[in-house]
Amino acid sequence: MKRVWSAFQAGAVFTAFDTETTGLNPTEDRIIEIGAVRFNKDGELGEFSTLVYPGMLIPRFCTELTGITTKMVYGQPPFKDVADSFLSFAEGTTLVAHNCNFDISFMNAELYRCDKPMLSSPLTPGVDTVKFSRAAFPDLGSWKLQFLASHFGIPPGNAHRATDDARVCKEIFLICLKAYEEAAAR
Repeated sequence: MKRVWSAFQAGAVFTAFDTETTGLNPTEDRIIEIGAVRFNKDGELGEFSTLVYPGMLIPRFCTELTGITTKMVYGQPPFKDVADSFLSFAEGTTLVAHNCNFDISFMNAELYRCDKPMLSSPLTPGVDTVKFSRAAFPDLGSWKLQFLASHFGIPPGNAHRATDDARVCKEIFLICLKAYEEAAAR
């Protein structure tokens, strides 16, 4: 946490991001939404948000969770057509995600399928706000995104929609950094 805090204080730029997917397996399932918020110690620097056509029907359980229907993504760009825009948006930053390995594994699987380079430094390994929040607040008992949003009074927006979840993730990241700073000052 010290390394991330030092980078943040020095003005490093971070991109909190989230993906919504058709399932849990990056080799078989696809991304249906990407949301991201670029920020540094001075505040938000931009937002990226897009629905993605997965080339398959969205399973009912995914629609029930996210509210994203097959009809909503029909006619949206496939991942290969949004990949460069997302990579450009996040370029030169460090990615931040809640359960970072999940989102990065989906991004890398999609990048591989469209013959694009996989995510690499400084974007990855990224900052996982699950691990960050467990380290900063070990007694909470739950570190799920919506639990943390409720606990810290962060407006959740539409839970399980990528941009709103990315924004909540950013706020959790900032709260964890502040907790680290306060603990280090003692």
